[in-house]
Amino acid sequence: FRLALVQLHVSAVKSDNLQRACGLVREASAKGAKLVALPECFNSPYGTQYFKEYAEKIPGESTQKLSEVAKECSIYLIGGSIPEEDGEKLYNTCTVFGPDGALLAKHRKVHLFDINVPGKIQFKESETLSPGNSFSMFDTPYCKVGLGICYDMRFAEMAQIYGQKGCQLLIYPGAFNMTTGPAHWELLQRGRAVDNQVYVATVSPARDEKASYVAWGHSTVVNPWGEVIAKAGAEETVVYTDIDLKKLAEIRQQIPILSQKRCDLYGVEMKK
Repeated sequence: FRLALVQLHVSAVKSDNLQRACGLVREASAKGAKLVALPECFNSPYGTQYFKEYAEKIPGESTQKLSEVAKECSIYLIGGSIPEEDGEKLYNTCTVFGPDGALLAKHRKVHLFDINVPGKIQFKESETLSPGNSFSMFDTPYCKVGLGICYDMRFAEMAQIYGQKGCQLLIYPGAFNMTTGPAHWELLQRGRAVDNQVYVATVSPARDEKASYVAWGHSTVVNPWGEVIAKAGAEETVVYTDIDLKKLAEIRQQIPILSQKRCDLYGVEMKK
């Protein structure tokens, strides 16, 4: 099946972001994509100072648009992420809609991005956001898909649980920056893919040098052999790739790590 990653240029105008995102989703669908993914924070600039201003309840304006375009195009749509308002709390949340427009999954970013690399970057999502507390998976006629957002990708245990639960594709809307992007973006994806013998797709906003937080871009798809099979540059674009589950089955047969794990000696478990 064909997967499309929409590497969107995100502006400060929410209505423009929504309109352009939906336009690119339609374009991807017209080119045969059955599963389309948007980037992290696709309706708002990325930054702790923006989350409260752009936050919405779910359902709300942005998710309503996503539901409508998923139904119109009859596709599975992974809505990147948006700042979500729920009571007194804010979350970084990814919603997934099916071909009938129904909400299939809602993933709140589990690991908040609080880092301090002296002289390079300091960022603290926990100043404004609360963490999610659950794994998020959804079924399609093609395969089961596991979701994470950006920093979630650094946590190998999360991907391992998804693998144990039968996911064959992991999708991470993310926005690594100009320090962590060149260093770890592709490396982490390849690690998650080869460790769990799954496809891994990451979808970033396009790079905007004038933004307060500059995203690395480079939306990527990695196959279960650890090879990069599709990759964007820094500009706004749509990346297409065909996910071959027969190849995934062959790789698992050739190197049967899943059946050869020593579960008598170690294990990773989902607690809730």
